[in-house]
Amino acid sequence: MRAAKIVMTSLAAASLITTAALAQQSMSGMVTKIDRLSGTISIQQTQTGTVGAAGGAIQEYKVPKGQSLEELHAGDKVTFTTTDGDGGKAISKLDKQK
Repeated sequence: MRAAKIVMTSLAAASLITTAALAQQSMSGMVTKIDRLSGTISIQQTQTGTVGAAGGAIQEYKVPKGQSLEELHAGDKVTFTTTDGDGGKAISKLDKQK
């Protein structure tokens, strides 16, 4: 019984570590809309995979108060990482591609 408890605890810990690593995965996309008043940005994620695949879905993310949106405009290509919080998805890192 004790060995089973250790195995289950180890599996749960591995699952949490894997989930956290996936949550911090760097993604890329194109800015479709910026709402500077509410501090949100909409990004269409770049589709990876086969040639001719349609673009990804457009997602809206909250931007932290310290992050400036002044340099970004609709149509800019960006790389970003997100986190899932109580208030929905939020940008944790946002960089404009050159």
